[in-house]
Amino acid sequence: MKKIRVLIAKPGLDGHDRGALVVAQALRDYGMEVIYTGLRQTPQQIVAAAIQEDVDAIGLSCLSGAHNELFPEIVSMLKDREAEDIIVVGGGVIPWEDIPYLESKGVQKVFTPGTPTKETAVFIEKAVRERDGVSEEVLSPPKKIDHIGIAVSSLEQALPFYVDSLHLQLEAIEEVASEKVKVAFLKIGESKIELLEPMNDESPITSFIEKRGEGIHHIALASDNIEERLQELSERGIKLIHDKPVIGAGGANIAFLHPKSAGGVLYELCEKDTKEAE
Repeated sequence: MKKIRVLIAKPGLDGHDRGALVVAQALRDYGMEVIYTGLRQTPQQIVAAAIQEDVDAIGLSCLSGAHNELFPEIVSMLKDREAEDIIVVGGGVIPWEDIPYLESKGVQKVFTPGTPTKETAVFIEKAVRERDGVSEEVLSPPKKIDHIGIAVSSLEQALPFYVDSLHLQLEAIEEVASEKVKVAFLKIGESKIELLEPMNDESPITSFIEKRGEGIHHIALASDNIEERLQELSERGIKLIHDKPVIGAGGANIAFLHPKSAGGVLYELCEKDTKEAE
């Protein structure tokens, strides 16, 4: 496979390039060839350099607030020069509300502050492969919220509220030895509430309740191809608790993502037998 070439550019009057240099080094570490054009480049200079260097992608960085003018201008100039096959991505201090506009103007992806640099490299690599006709399976989004896990000290004390007061249907109670929990399943629409009682002091639920008290423990997303999904998340720099699925309640294949990569929320991927999921 050919080596991907990327031009990193700072359009406009922005005089700070620390972030651009960090991204440039990250792309090099990922195995790409990177050309950096330096500060205060005009759109004309950036487009000319991209064509001359025969790059696959341009990474634009802007901190000055002029991204809504500069980024689309560069995309337009590439089209005028019949070089629209060059992929354009952007980053810097860009408000979320500006992203739909930039994407509508041909910027393929906008990376906000805090995005792992590896995610930028992975996106460019996949975009170049797609452009070059290299087929690659695209994973569909999670299908639904399979269940919400709630930590409780005692199922005996918690269940009357859900069954008698909320009138939810109790489907089953089982022990999951691998996680050291006793689980009660309550059906609600297409999803479930999963009450988690620790079986002993070594259970993760015990330490959770000691630190935070009873309450929402995790959100489980119904997912297909869980192994491929974990691999993709790992490639994007997402921290995982399980890098391989384990057997959870109901015999499902499950894996947890680390809350540090998800804004403090503990997410579970849950892959069930097709018949059971239906």
